Amino acid sequence: MKALYFTLLALTTFLAAPPVFAHHGVASLGAAGLEGPGAPVETSSSATLPEGKWLGLVKLDYAKFKTFDSNPASPEVDYNAYWMAGVGYGFKPWLSVYVFQPYNVKVDEAGGLNSRGATDLSLTAVIGFKYDERFLLVPANESLDDLADWHFTVNLGLSLPTGNANHKLADGNIDPGKSLGFGKSSFNYGMTATKQFSENNTAVFEVNQIRFQKYSYDPDLTYPPGVRTVKFGTETRVNAALSHRLLTIPESKFRLDGNVELNYLKLGRDVEDGIPNDASGGEMLYGVLGMRLYQDNMSVGLALKKPIWTQLNNATPPVVLQGAEGKESYRFVATFSAMF
Repeated sequence: MKALYFTLLALTTFLAAPPVFAHHGVASLGAAGLEGPGAPVETSSSATLPEGKWLGLVKLDYAKFKTFDSNPASPEVDYNAYWMAGVGYGFKPWLSVYVFQPYNVKVDEAGGLNSRGATDLSLTAVIGFKYDERFLLVPANESLDDLADWHFTVNLGLSLPTGNANHKLADGNIDPGKSLGFGKSSFNYGMTATKQFSENNTAVFEVNQIRFQKYSYDPDLTYPPGVRTVKFGTETRVNAALSHRLLTIPESKFRLDGNVELNYLKLGRDVEDGIPNDASGGEMLYGVLGMRLYQDNMSVGLALKKPIWTQLNNATPPVVLQGAEGKESYRFVATFSAMF
């Protein structure tokens, strides 16, 4: 029996947005075939690409924000659209490497300052292993029974400062939260665990973290006035998901899964000129409902994501953190991927 029966699809998404200076992200990886484990939309599943196979993907994360100030002279953030294109390659059955190029669009209400453009390129390596009486690297071929074993991944990645950290807005100033790069590399690392515990149900767990470096902005252009250096707060994510296979049509190579997820995010405070920003960071929990459709060697994932609990730092009055993570009305996520 082939490893993932018919084909293996790796489904990659790019998340975005801590508070205030929101333009960070982390890649999440997943895989599924017509049979075998399911893959959530936001939580990373424990899968690697088959050796010698490529994956192409496109993803959109659209965040619509709540607004609090009706004064047209004080425009607030309307929405952010985080696009991402990527490609992955399976060097070994247990080793996959991905390259991601994000493109961010940040739009304010009328009269505000918008930003759009390509941001920092990022690289991620994923090492896959399993537990079958002992820990093993993922082999080239696995039966459906083997796929029901506990599977794990360790991932390591970094961004490259290819975007313009000193990107000027229409008023000629820099807002670090709307810049097109961090100026220096950021680093991410994490682990996943996946278990198919029945024919149609798969549980997935993930923990990861992103760390940023301090960057000095152009002293003539920084915003707000007086701020010269910024170090974005560390992002810590803990996710859990359940994927349920709803429908399989083997003759059409079609599969439909439903997904429910909980995504916890803890954001450290941003540090400006060596001083922690009181109006940044906090904790939040998102609920996610989604579905994933598989057709031959392609897949489409759709999900709606909403904050269901938040504990943000200095979030009173609400307008202080408007446009921050945890202040969304909703987030809509769409992904498309194809194996070749």
